[in-house]
Order: sequence, then structure tokens, then C-alpha cells
Amino acid sequence: MATQDHTVEHAEGQHHEGMTKRKIWQVFFYLLALTALEFFIALVLVHGGVIEKSMAVNVVYIVLTLVKAYYIVAYFMHLKFETFGFIMSVAIVFILIIYFIALMLTEGGYLNTHYHAFPHWANPQ
Repeated sequence: MATQDHTVEHAEGQHHEGMTKRKIWQVFFYLLALTALEFFIALVLVHGGVIEKSMAVNVVYIVLTLVKAYYIVAYFMHLKFETFGFIMSVAIVFILIIYFIALMLTEGGYLNTHYHAFPHWANPQ
């Protein structure tokens, strides 16, 4: 019985470099800078009374957190080095999960304000 070796060869130019030590440290310092910026905004600007906590500050926090999440997923989880189809399948599933959570929160808020409970039944004694 003959066995076949099914290995996939990379075509010339399709092989990616991967993460080098320099790139790992570069991404680490990007994440460190973003975290330091978040702490600066929270502790110095907002807590110090320079700016008032508002929706704009929350949006800045969310944007900075999403940028940090991108760097973590792209480089440390190696998604940046995957094929386009795999990246899109992961992204679409992530977007649908977020959409599902938003729908459930909306539905829960609606039911919380519009749901009328049944009247309590008299307790026969």
C-alpha cells in the first residue's frame, strides 16, 4: 500500500516573513504608547478636571481600545499573515456577533420598559 505525502509548497514570493524580534518589540511599544495615552486621558485630563467626561471621551477610549485589539489580533495572533479569505471569514463572524449582542441589548431594553407582568394571583388559604 503506497502512501502519498500531501504537502503544500509555497510559491515563490508568497511566503511571509512572520514576526521578527524587532517587529514584536515595535508592536509592544505601540501598545504601550496607546495604553499610556489611555491612562493619561483618564488620570490626568479627566480626573484632573482639564476635560469633562463625556460621550467624546468614551468614543476616544473605544477607538483606542479597538486599535489595540487590532494590533494584538493582527500581530500576536498572526491574523495579519493569513489569507484574505480567512481574515474575512473571521471578521464577518466577529461583526455578526457584535450585531447580535446589540440586537439583544435593544430587545432587552424594549422588554424592560414595555413588558407588563401578569397580575399576581391571589394566594388561596
